[in-house]
Amino acid sequence: MTVLGYDRCCAELLMQTDLLRALVADADPSVAVPGCPGWNLAQLLRHVGGAHRWAEAVVRTRSAEPVPHDLVDEVAGYAHETPEALDAWLADGARHLVEALRGAGPDVPVWSPGPGRTALFWARRMLHETVVHRADASRAVGAPFAVARDVALDAVDEWMGFGSAPELVEPAPGVVPLLGPGRTLHVRATGTGTDAAVEAAAEWLVDLSGDAVAWRRAHAEAAVTVRAAPADLVLLLYGRYTADDRRVEVQGDRALLDLWLERTSFWLRE
Repeated sequence: MTVLGYDRCCAELLMQTDLLRALVADADPSVAVPGCPGWNLAQLLRHVGGAHRWAEAVVRTRSAEPVPHDLVDEVAGYAHETPEALDAWLADGARHLVEALRGAGPDVPVWSPGPGRTALFWARRMLHETVVHRADASRAVGAPFAVARDVALDAVDEWMGFGSAPELVEPAPGVVPLLGPGRTLHVRATGTGTDAAVEAAAEWLVDLSGDAVAWRRAHAEAAVTVRAAPADLVLLLYGRYTADDRRVEVQGDRALLDLWLERTSFWLRE
């Protein structure tokens, strides 16, 4: 289940890319990006456009196998790109990706590196990839960051899906087990208003007490509760904030929260 529908994901992906382009239009491409250590703004933007092209190739070809993603991570040689080249790179990548997504429809089966092997996975994944990196660019240029609350809530939902992967609980020497008796987390997005549907989508209970990670939308007592505004919650999950940040409220077992955050971010490091 997703908070956002397919058409909204596609439209929002274009809008988020346009917001990113406007944000960096007059920025220095050589400025460092604190959220992505070792990258400057030019390299961040090459990464985003490369991710869009990677996803477009998967969807356009209806690939059932992994597609090379050199354009996504091999950005070292692009530290000195011009603003004009970067703008065109972003615009063209997003446009072609959304054309491929709209041509495919949400249910077309394609390969994906995560749960849900359809075009919907890619519409959602590339939307949130773009949102988080727009936050990175905002921080780099000293601009405020905001995102629609339902987009942020959907990003948390997506995170929960990745955070339920079986490899999270595979035993390994020297690795603290994630599962254990009484290990539960309540994740709450604050300030979502009075709309009942939005409120229902703004709370998650993560249960680590069984033999697998399980989650559901629920308000319940837990070993640890973490609260933040929707956008801040997304940035906490993606490691842009720590739980010590003033925008984050934690009650209960902080060590469990830190363990869960560290382990569920495995896919960002792959």
